[in-house]
Amino acid sequence: MQPSAVPELAHTHTRPIHWLATATAVAGVVALSSFLQPGAATAAQPSAPETTSAPANVAAPDPAAVEFPIECGPVKAVVEKKASGDLDGDGNPETVAVVHCDSPMGTPPDGVYVLTRGGDGGEPRVVATLLDPKDGTTVSDFAVRGGAVTATLLGYSSADVPRCCPDVHSDVKWRWQNGAFVRSAPAGARSV
Repeated sequence: MQPSAVPELAHTHTRPIHWLATATAVAGVVALSSFLQPGAATAAQPSAPETTSAPANVAAPDPAAVEFPIECGPVKAVVEKKASGDLDGDGNPETVAVVHCDSPMGTPPDGVYVLTRGGDGGEPRVVATLLDPKDGTTVSDFAVRGGAVTATLLGYSSADVPRCCPDVHSDVKWRWQNGAFVRSAPAGARSV
């Protein structure tokens, strides 16, 4: 066996001290990074001009305290989704509820209802139906933001389409204008 032309280097053989030094260095970097955080972001989304923030002492209407205008026969109505916000700019929050019948099979159609309570903080009540269950659609991607209600509606182009597989998707937005909720399609909305 011939000797190597390159001498053996001490640092090419890992020893436990090398791993300990590496672990200590990594722990130091992690600890230091926890103290050096970026400042808070200062940019904010502009709110819609007709909305105001609701006073902290006014609670949004509770959908559990309302009887919805939906016919469910022997089963009960179920609130699938809900969101709250000041939709009409009066400083009091409204609640928007997505409701359907608690069907044991299939996907029942949804209704979308706006709830409010009187200025005296009285009992919640339904003041608008944004989507009637008779339309036969279901709701996904539901939100209340910036004084508007947005949702994706899933439906069927004909009676021949299986009820498992909606083939019509539309993005919609409802906004309070001139004393009524006006439905529109947000910019860039598509239907498949």
